[in-house]
Amino acid sequence: MLDLEVVPERTLGNEQWEFALGMPFPQAVSILQKQCRIIKNVQVLYSEQTPLSHDLILNLTQDGIKLLFDATNQKLKVIEVYDLSKVKLKYCGVDFNSQAIAPTIEQIDQSFGATHPGVYNAAEQLFHLNFRGLSFSFQLDSWNEAPKYEIPHGAMVKRMHIYTGNNLQETKAPAMPLACFFGNIYAESVDVLRDAAGPVGLKLRLITAGCGVGVMADSKVKVFEKNIYFGNSCQDVLAALGSPHKVFYKSEDKMKIHSPSPHKQIPSKCNDYFFNYFTLGVDILFDSTSHLVKKFVLHTNFPGHYNFNIYYRCDFRIPIVIKKDGVDSQTEECILTTYSKWDQIQELLGHPMEKPVVLHRSSSANNTNPFGSTFCFGLQKMIFEVMQNNHIASVTLYGARRRPPESSSSSH
Repeated sequence: MLDLEVVPERTLGNEQWEFALGMPFPQAVSILQKQCRIIKNVQVLYSEQTPLSHDLILNLTQDGIKLLFDATNQKLKVIEVYDLSKVKLKYCGVDFNSQAIAPTIEQIDQSFGATHPGVYNAAEQLFHLNFRGLSFSFQLDSWNEAPKYEIPHGAMVKRMHIYTGNNLQETKAPAMPLACFFGNIYAESVDVLRDAAGPVGLKLRLITAGCGVGVMADSKVKVFEKNIYFGNSCQDVLAALGSPHKVFYKSEDKMKIHSPSPHKQIPSKCNDYFFNYFTLGVDILFDSTSHLVKKFVLHTNFPGHYNFNIYYRCDFRIPIVIKKDGVDSQTEECILTTYSKWDQIQELLGHPMEKPVVLHRSSSANNTNPFGSTFCFGLQKMIFEVMQNNHIASVTLYGARRRPPESSSSSH
């Protein structure tokens, strides 16, 4: 049985680990993976067809805990303990729920003190007792008529929620806590830079935690911007973004067969390579000979995709200019985002002339893909990887190699 400390509006955890409101989804999964001998039988719950309409949930079935993540920013929004018999809970170091201590209304009053009157929900037959960032729900099945304010003596807690603010229904995931940065940089947003010919690079709005000398109070979140362009060198990218989490060398180019080049079957002496920035949701491909940027890959991290939880979600924006039909020289600018669906994109950019490339992502008997294939379409120097639910799994940008103007170099 897990022995956990409750911190309203903040965390649920112990001295070894904790789930913190605002924590990104991959970090919570990492905790569960490291504690796999203790925390077992974890379910990932999401809407397969409409993943943005419902919270992304980690259900710890053995421990009676649900972690609810915002479907858009994939940060922890609510911590729900739905079966208090499976977990031991304390507040300010004092137990209020264990095998020896029943979580009655009297025990909650003793542990947490006075609060506003409870609120009865007739549909749920639950009485909700709310503190700031914390609420308890009491089952009233055995009462014929619910009291107006006071919860009957002996009523037992059925559920507990930890969240930010005063209202569970209106709560939102807070900003990522300083304790969750771990020395990494994260992307608040990624804007695709374009000119008349197509994409020219990325403008990344980055956040990281400043470093104090052994004092957390000196650490503050810092926000800054960096631009990366096609034609930038490895040194340019390293100076702007720091070291990648991984460098991946392409062993073979499976897309080469779709190239019109007659030399596509000739193996190259060197392999192109990626800088993988997992916390940015971005891959950067370098040419093996010139060592200059030739492609960017932006990952949406939708559940139900083969690469889900490898990358953090890249919240990108791609500006496009559309000519209006029947009106001379008039154009309209639109923005494609991480959340744009494929049919919406086709309405703006037109339908691809060629059939899609199908990605199976199962190259061996031991490497299966339970989520089905995705389809890659090329439009305006961009390759859109489309999932079977019409959402975009990734966008690959490519363009002519060019050096940025001197005034645009990354020196922020």
